[in-house]
Amino acid sequence: MHSSDVGVPRARRLALALVAVLVVLALTQVEGTAQAPRHGGTLVYISTAQPPSLDGHRETTFAMLHPVKPHYSYLVKFDTQNYPKVVGDLAESWTASKDGLVYTFKIRSGVKFHDGSTLTSKDIKATFDRIILPKGDVVSARQAMYQSVKTVEAPNPQTVVFRLKYATPGFVEKLASPFNFVYKAEILERDPHWYERNVMGTGPFRFVEYVRGSHWVGRRFEDYWERGKPYLDGYRVLFIASRSSMLAAIKSGQALTEFRGVSPAELADIVRALGEKVAVGTAAWQCNNTVAINTKKKPFDDVRVRRALTLAVDRWGGSQALSEIAFVKPVGAMMRPGGQYAMPEAELTKLAGYGRDIAQSRQQARALLREAGVPENFSFTLKNRDISMPYEAVGVYLVDQWRQIGLNVRHEQVEAGRYFADQRAGNYDLVVDFACDFIDDPDVQLLKFLSADVSPVNYGGYVDRQLDALYVRQSRTADKAQRARFVHEFERRALSEQAYGFYVLWWQRIIPYWKTLRGYNTTTNHYVEPDLAVYWLAE
Repeated sequence: MHSSDVGVPRARRLALALVAVLVVLALTQVEGTAQAPRHGGTLVYISTAQPPSLDGHRETTFAMLHPVKPHYSYLVKFDTQNYPKVVGDLAESWTASKDGLVYTFKIRSGVKFHDGSTLTSKDIKATFDRIILPKGDVVSARQAMYQSVKTVEAPNPQTVVFRLKYATPGFVEKLASPFNFVYKAEILERDPHWYERNVMGTGPFRFVEYVRGSHWVGRRFEDYWERGKPYLDGYRVLFIASRSSMLAAIKSGQALTEFRGVSPAELADIVRALGEKVAVGTAAWQCNNTVAINTKKKPFDDVRVRRALTLAVDRWGGSQALSEIAFVKPVGAMMRPGGQYAMPEAELTKLAGYGRDIAQSRQQARALLREAGVPENFSFTLKNRDISMPYEAVGVYLVDQWRQIGLNVRHEQVEAGRYFADQRAGNYDLVVDFACDFIDDPDVQLLKFLSADVSPVNYGGYVDRQLDALYVRQSRTADKAQRARFVHEFERRALSEQAYGFYVLWWQRIIPYWKTLRGYNTTTNHYVEPDLAVYWLAE
């Protein structure tokens, strides 16, 4: 694929217009009359990848969340019917001190784990201690997001208290991370790695079985704390990596949906096959593809080389070309385009790799490579995830972009377990990464770019105390305009001045689902979904 080939033929434009019409038709076909939820039935849906481990605190991927999260409860969670509103889950209620330094949560009485034992504040304290201050070789992917927390206390069995070092906006929203599964303290004390391989929570569904490469099954937990829920008898996740097989399963009714998303062309295929049987949810997506650069390897330890790599990528042309075949399109920096903290386009186009004159940018890139002593046809490997949508398309595009500045890049796609292990071990040159999360908040979105000794999800290996300090400054700033200025300063340093890594394109959500699935509401991310406690099946 060449950036010069971004013009769309007339037939293709007509096809895309047809897709838009089909989307509108599908959206207007959603049932408008409210119905009482019905109990019974098994929901079958698809995951296009398998979990690298079963530990919510460790992982960052939908491949773990989509099959595993229905087994767990949270201290607080997002209400998917009114996202991003936060509601209590295991917390019955909570209060915050006037200075924003103390948050006190009242815990529900009588909540049962799936093994029949009773949950207390001890379990929630043990859970957040593991997330905020993991011990030994335990990995907590979002540990740096809770730098403001001084202590987590459990003064009595039904009370949990968070004491903060400094007040920070949106603290409760960050506690509502869909990765913050509440674990059993006794199990963590016995084996802190147990939850990487096993499942046992207080959520609406008990674990039944996991057959790798085939399926995952959960069954209704009869002692779930919220009486009358869940409505479903159970759920079954089918692991289907092939896009054509995934589409065929939805069109045939073997599965009712896939909660991550499809491309416009795939949507057209589904709507043509199912017509009025399908509904479509769309939303901006709090998700994108990034490129992580191993700054410990030569020549990528040289900022000139890293800047050349991002300067070579035509994001504006790629947005038009790739959006035809994948669910990528918006151009942006670290904060979601269109969101309250998004960098204005006038500033964005000044960042390395975001200028609209791609010929000029590539001229600069070639000059930087020569200056850094990188020879023509220099070779390296771009590691990628073996998920075709949109990783493969993005990887192929990047290889072509770098070819145009005289680089010879090998594109290597690997399965999820090896993909994440190689990133954590630094076993790569460059890797197609992702920055997806559960809320449009800088504390969440900037996390990957903190120093490697602060953030476990910084795979670049660099240490930059200026970025660490800027992160804390924006996190402590309540005024949104001033906070945005700190965020943009962070973005300029990380993406342009030092080019530690870079963003390619943001994603756009398109979720087709059979209308027999009720209670589903499309949000801006695929992490708070699925919310199986509130879904039900119409007859």
